[in-house]
Amino acid sequence: MAIFLSTYLNKVDRKGRVSVPAAFRAALAEASPAGIVAYRAVKLPALEAVGIDRIEEMSRRLDSLPELSEEREALATLLADMRQLAFDGEGRIVLPTTLIEYAGIKDLAAFVGRGAAFDIWEPAALDVYKAEARRRALEKGRILPRRPVGEGK
Repeated sequence: MAIFLSTYLNKVDRKGRVSVPAAFRAALAEASPAGIVAYRAVKLPALEAVGIDRIEEMSRRLDSLPELSEEREALATLLADMRQLAFDGEGRIVLPTTLIEYAGIKDLAAFVGRGAAFDIWEPAALDVYKAEARRRALEKGRILPRRPVGEGK
């Protein structure tokens, strides 16, 4: 599974084309077809993006829920909003207008590694979010859960 780390700022042209960071493209190299799946983040004013393999795994988990259940129906609507975006020869994607508007992206896009996924933010909004997230983490003393005893290094 791809792991995405770090933050990169890339220019967005007037057609919505933006280069996906080379490190992110390398992490996605195993995914087929070459590209990403992007969608509106559920709890953030940003876009979330993953490889198609991650969406296939999410779809399998969704199929394990009871048919016609409210939970399955609600989660299935997320798939309807997802957009598969292929890389061009220069490693760029074209962000659809609806996604650009949702995230408030203009001339620059911040690609933010978040482990198994990455976000695409308007840079100023990202700065505000990061400052607030750090403040909340410090205020509440948040830390990562400890590794269970017996689990590998």
